[in-house]
Amino acid sequence: MTVFSASKRSTAVVPHPRDAVWGVLSDAGLVAKLTPMVRSIVDHGSTWLWKLAPIEVLGKSIGLSFTEHMEFTPQERIVYSHAQKDGERAGVEGTYQLADSGAGTRLTIDLGVDVDLPFPKLAKPAVQASMHAVIAAMGVGFARNLERELARGGH
Repeated sequence: MTVFSASKRSTAVVPHPRDAVWGVLSDAGLVAKLTPMVRSIVDHGSTWLWKLAPIEVLGKSIGLSFTEHMEFTPQERIVYSHAQKDGERAGVEGTYQLADSGAGTRLTIDLGVDVDLPFPKLAKPAVQASMHAVIAAMGVGFARNLERELARGGH
């Protein structure tokens, strides 16, 4: 087993008020529903258990779950850090940062992913390229779904 890492930072202005964006980002069920490749997120209060759909990496189907400690600063920031549980091979560290931007909200998402996978270190370039592609696809899908959810006006 080898630990592979990938990170992503993105910033966008979401054309909706900060309280509406916060309402979505602080709801584990909605975040799961809006994020491609996430099967579920179970809210245990200060921790969220994330379960991902199996992801194909170098011909192997990898199913992952990880527990994140969640710290909420209402309508400003969500910080998540890996709260290692037995058997977990993945963890994420990151933040959602919200700020006013005109009538909308500037949302900055910064995350780093570490995954312990059954590949040799020699496979690092290919595995990390796959990880970056998956993270990018999840981000694009999440952004699109977040906009749709907010446009519905449910928050």
